[in-house]
Amino acid sequence: MTDLLMQGVGMTSLRTRERLIQRLRDQGVTNLRVLDVMLNTPRHIFLDEALSHRAYEDTALPIGHGQTISQPYIVARMTEVLLGAAGGNLQKVLEVGTGSGYQTSVLAQLVPHVYSVERIKPLQDKARDRLRQIGLRNVQMRHADGGFGWPEAGPYDGIISTAAPQAIPDELLKQLAPNGVLVIPVGGREQHLHLVIREDESDHFVTRILEPVKFVPFLSGTSR
Repeated sequence: MTDLLMQGVGMTSLRTRERLIQRLRDQGVTNLRVLDVMLNTPRHIFLDEALSHRAYEDTALPIGHGQTISQPYIVARMTEVLLGAAGGNLQKVLEVGTGSGYQTSVLAQLVPHVYSVERIKPLQDKARDRLRQIGLRNVQMRHADGGFGWPEAGPYDGIISTAAPQAIPDELLKQLAPNGVLVIPVGGREQHLHLVIREDESDHFVTRILEPVKFVPFLSGTSR
């Protein structure tokens, strides 16, 4: 962990952060690496100052432009699923929907190379500044429609989406490396978290439906 990360974490109560981690444990999150990263990541810097006092509640919070910072449990759960399904083979991960940058920061502490796509430019700009503030330098960002992913930088060992499409985009499946893993919420009013694994070098994908979730909808088109 960088010194800047430690300084950011030091601004909040250790007891407050430990209570959050205990809630994640109580909800079934067991990956110690994920729990340690989330304990030591300053979630408050990814929120506007007016909401920073609620940063360590286990809840989603608004970040503007109709978007939210994900509930810590969901961040932990999706990250744990991604790491577990990849079996330690994660070198390069694509994140669809940078948002506040909080999920990005968690991934960047667990994976050597993170590529993150965001369609709302003001959110991307804020996220980039926050990641620099805490000294995370292994993230590349692109302002684009997340439904198309980032094919030029692929294939990816893992892809994680922080918004829910009605159906899994074929473009994302095409960007998975052999044995690559996609974690994505799918649905409209009713959504479920899906785990998709590409089998070897074939175009055969194994899909598991994990649990009900609630995400902002997956939108097409870029926004300035």
